[in-house]
Amino acid sequence: MQNNMVSVTIQKISLIILSIAALIFPLLFTTLSTDAFAEPKQLLVGLATCAAILLYGVQMVLEKKVRFRATPFDIAVLLFTLAVLFSGIFATNKYDSYMAFVPFLFAVFFYFAITNIIRAEKEVLFFVSALVAGAVLSGIVSTFAFFKLYLIPMSATHLPSFTTFGSLLDQALYLIIVLPLAGYLALPVFQRHLRGKQNMLAKTTTPSDEITTGYAFAAAAVLIIISLAVTVLQLVTTQKPLILPFSVGFQTGFAAISQETNVLKGFLLGSGFGTYITDFTRFKPVSYNTNQALWSFTFFRSSSFFLELLATTGFLGVISFLFIIFKVVKQRIVFLPLIIAIVAAFVLPFSPIIYTLFFIILGVFASLFALNNPRRFPELEFQFVALKQGLFAATPEGESVRTTPEARRLSRFLPITLLIILLLIMGTIGFFTYKYVASDYLFQESLVAASQNNGQKTYDLESAAIGMFPYRDAYYRIFAQTNLTLANALAASQPKNSKPNTTLQNNVLTLIQQSINAGRTSITVAPNTALNWNNLSSIYRSLIGFGQNAENFSILTNQQAIALDPNNPQQYVNLGGIYYQLGQWDNAQQQFTTAIKEKADYANAYYNLGHALESKNDLTDALQAYQAVETLVANDPTNKAKIAGEITALQAKMNSQQQQTPAQQTVPTPSVTPATTKQPIKVNNPAVVLPTRKPEAAIAGPTGTVAPSPTTAAAAAPTAAIKP
Repeated sequence: MQNNMVSVTIQKISLIILSIAALIFPLLFTTLSTDAFAEPKQLLVGLATCAAILLYGVQMVLEKKVRFRATPFDIAVLLFTLAVLFSGIFATNKYDSYMAFVPFLFAVFFYFAITNIIRAEKEVLFFVSALVAGAVLSGIVSTFAFFKLYLIPMSATHLPSFTTFGSLLDQALYLIIVLPLAGYLALPVFQRHLRGKQNMLAKTTTPSDEITTGYAFAAAAVLIIISLAVTVLQLVTTQKPLILPFSVGFQTGFAAISQETNVLKGFLLGSGFGTYITDFTRFKPVSYNTNQALWSFTFFRSSSFFLELLATTGFLGVISFLFIIFKVVKQRIVFLPLIIAIVAAFVLPFSPIIYTLFFIILGVFASLFALNNPRRFPELEFQFVALKQGLFAATPEGESVRTTPEARRLSRFLPITLLIILLLIMGTIGFFTYKYVASDYLFQESLVAASQNNGQKTYDLESAAIGMFPYRDAYYRIFAQTNLTLANALAASQPKNSKPNTTLQNNVLTLIQQSINAGRTSITVAPNTALNWNNLSSIYRSLIGFGQNAENFSILTNQQAIALDPNNPQQYVNLGGIYYQLGQWDNAQQQFTTAIKEKADYANAYYNLGHALESKNDLTDALQAYQAVETLVANDPTNKAKIAGEITALQAKMNSQQQQTPAQQTVPTPSVTPATTKQPIKVNNPAVVLPTRKPEAAIAGPTGTVAPSPTTAAAAAPTAAIKP
């Protein structure tokens, strides 16, 4: 009897944990992480599900039985989860995919926690009330912010477009999916007779309290509608969302599963869940560059959740997701929140926040359906049976199976075994999640230190973050640039014409080697990310004249970046800039011309081409390139004045030579109207340039010796030599 009371108490605590998580989920954000909005919400879901599932395991131990509530969607959800997992296991950027999979797994756990902990209609009402209340509160915060009434005493939130989701599109999706839940429970106020199957949630109230409940949810529905209207108004006016055109998402999705080197792997499993950025850079069409508003943006998500699944999880991911939808449709019950979420998955991108909500709504629907169809979907009890009958038997709770006395004794240990397995799984996931979150906190602190120009603290915090969680390529990219900047500062501190300081030079060399090693490690962690190759190329470019073969290494790594991002005109401008820096005018001209072919109205490509032509004394073609720039920046007063001055200077130079180089028709003439976006025109130069060194220092190339392990890559430099 006492165990039963404790079991009931645990079940209630688990329900409260899930409900509190549903309430806080849309509200939670923090400035302590690099992702202020999604990451805290993911952590909340992870903590809540781990706590609820472990409590469920303890409850089964107390009850001395293993039970699991069956729903129509369990197998479909498990198959979808396995498809997502295997896409990561076989991904090239494995760590990126694993890090994306963990929040997805938390969302799946939340689904199973809902279906197994919520056992009564009153409990459904309690949970849904918390979910609706969270949506209402988040909507109120953003609505007040729109009218410049700021409810949160943080300066970062004092913006008319502020939302606790970090994205107005996410907020709009969240509100429109949750709104029908409030509507279902508000309907009894207006239609007391509505009790049909189409309104399953209405059955969760009794006649005595349904009017009070109805009025409360009617008020919630009105508040959500107001918040949704304000959000949509901003989305169509001042805060239009950047969404990848559907045609581009479609093309990249099908290219990702058909043009992979391993065709079978690409077709079945895609590039790896959470790695859409690599599909976008590799497979976006040249026509994307004609979109003036979007061409310079790199998209981390596809045009819709479905198309992203196609690219990143392949045929198996898409089929298993469609299987979930098939199971929903098969029930022949219109549960509007779930229908809205499914339709949105085909037409809009989903952030982790929204696909978590999808699984929450699916869990609510599954619980309601199982509660209303207990015979079809009973609560199953697992027991050991005789070996000739198999190993396990799952029967509706309360029913018995034929088993041996030994099997009955073993069945008592089944809940303990399951609890141990759950502890191991949750412990492993929790350990790496803690390392991830702690490292993210340290890295965010390093960004704050960098903004304060505190080089020593920035270096120490970035090094600590990498040591804590050595699997994020972004850490290495930024750490590489930090080392390079510090090396440049130390080198510049050496007075000219003074005797070289041996200690200082050794520290400079150490920082440079660390910069290269960090850049190389980012490629090891995420080899298909063009940004990592661009970063390493920029490091080598900064070392031209300082390190041996730096120019060759810079060219090779930039060429690899081009291979991973072939239709990006900026890649060719970068490579042309390296050749320009080396004085190889013909090679520079070729790359700038290729950039123009990729984007015919790219003013900066014409500008760099003009400088390359002018440097090789091809003044006529240089003038033609500058005039093309002048046409393209006609709507930009600053750039127009700049190029007009350079055209005047060039014409004076041509007149002083009293001759003109014969035109070679090498400069394409743009046949487009002036660009409406303002982008600075400038010669492509490295951001950091180390002073020349004779003899040049020996530096590591992009391949060769293995880079130091992530946990020791930052440990070599003497910190005493690094000053702000």
